Amino acid sequence: MTISTGVPVAVSPGGPVAGAVAQGENEDETSAADLVLPILVASAAVVLAGYGYVRRTRRARSRTTPGGVLVRPPEASIAQLDEQARASLVEADDCVRVSREELHFAEARFGGEAVGPFAQALRDAEAELAAAFRMRQQYDEGVPEGDAARRHALVGVVGRCQEAGRLLDGQAAGFDQLRGLEGGLGEALNVAEARFRELAGRTGAADATLTDLAKRYAPSVTAGVLGHVEQAKDRLVFATSRLNQARQTEDLGEGERAIRHLRSAEGAIAQAAALVDGIDRLAGDLATAAAMVPAGLTGGEVEIAGARKAEGAVSPGEPGSVAGAYADVSPGRAAATVGRPPDGSPGAPAPPPDEPLAPLTATVPPGELHARITHADLALAAVREELTAGPYDPLDALRRIVGAVAPLVSGRAGVMPAGALLVARSAVGGAGDVVGTHRGAVGSAARIRLAEAERLLAPPPSAPAGRGPYQELADLLAADALARQARGLAEQDVRLHGNPMAGTAEHTSGLAGAVLGGILLGGEPNGGPPPSFGGPHTRARRRGQVY
Repeated sequence: MTISTGVPVAVSPGGPVAGAVAQGENEDETSAADLVLPILVASAAVVLAGYGYVRRTRRARSRTTPGGVLVRPPEASIAQLDEQARASLVEADDCVRVSREELHFAEARFGGEAVGPFAQALRDAEAELAAAFRMRQQYDEGVPEGDAARRHALVGVVGRCQEAGRLLDGQAAGFDQLRGLEGGLGEALNVAEARFRELAGRTGAADATLTDLAKRYAPSVTAGVLGHVEQAKDRLVFATSRLNQARQTEDLGEGERAIRHLRSAEGAIAQAAALVDGIDRLAGDLATAAAMVPAGLTGGEVEIAGARKAEGAVSPGEPGSVAGAYADVSPGRAAATVGRPPDGSPGAPAPPPDEPLAPLTATVPPGELHARITHADLALAAVREELTAGPYDPLDALRRIVGAVAPLVSGRAGVMPAGALLVARSAVGGAGDVVGTHRGAVGSAARIRLAEAERLLAPPPSAPAGRGPYQELADLLAADALARQARGLAEQDVRLHGNPMAGTAEHTSGLAGAVLGGILLGGEPNGGPPPSFGGPHTRARRRGQVY
């Protein structure tokens, strides 16, 4: 064996030698020192980079030069808001009208209690829409003034319309569940067919009524409803086709197509009913007006005599003189001025109905009062001459009597408000028929005027006992004038709209009239989907291929 001759070295069991330990400690210290500086440098770079990013972002947000980011998007111009408000009114009005139509079919099947929640939603939507129309009417009249206020008013119109749509959208699913058409048309189809058969019979009678009116009265009487019978027949032709298709497609198991056909037929039936009802209503209004004209002439003479007596009894300029006893109740001014003191300042309450000669809005000079008396005399004389000359227009005669005598009314003849109410109600009804049966073409202007006429026609809830002769006549005359203006605007829109569907087949099948009437939403070769109960987000939910 080999024997070492070197100096023996002591070894610590399980540990390194002393020299190795010292060397390792030195190396660790050097390594830690080498890492500190790079970490500090990297941290400083991160902080500087973050600071720079924040500064660049702040500069970009406040920069207005190209390449920067604006804090707020540019505001829409008043012209853009005006267009949006008009479009919103038309859309919301269509939603309310369609919802009202379909609700009637549901009520005929399920009863008023079952449709109560949906009827309430419809009433709430109608209230929002009425407020929007009122705001828009005031806007057109120049109220409020100033760009900021007018911008705010237009935004308010849009907001009201959106709320009306939201109320209807929120009930659309529940309404569909009530009708249950997805489970089969069943009784809903029977209800539509029964109403169709009723209207088919009434249309022939309405044609005979129209012929009789043309023989008994002046040509102007039937001018406004001359095409109603033909349009009603056109809607019924369309309804016939869609009712047949609804039954056929349901038998084939095509439920969605069957529902679309049924809804199209229901819309056509509703419009045919409006057209036929318009003729019957006109016949009733003419008969009532013919009976009221003699009373109107007598009442007008009473008002004129009272005005002459007051004119001669009180000297001009004296306190309580006739110069302050008569109001200007012309449609354009009466509603805005009645109830103001003689100086024109706002705030004075309207005189109570039992004070016929109470001072009203603005003084009327004696010369002007005399001119009004003379004008009323001539108008009544002209009506008397028409009564003996042959066929005449009773509604127009009554309108002229009321319009001529209204500036002299002091509450003596109650026939004047009754005559004004009849004339205004007839005008509003006729305008509503034109708008409702041509909603695919009628724009916002006609609808705004019609809504204002309807508002003036309804008695204020705060005055259930009556508005007094002055305010009542002012509102009714204005309602009549606005309704006739609305009708003229609607008819103009229809003429400008032209033929929505080209081709003979579309006319023979009633498809063109359905699109014109808004029974179908248009935009597609087949006329588009039928609208349903709901707002703008749900009304077209029956969309799909109809044929």
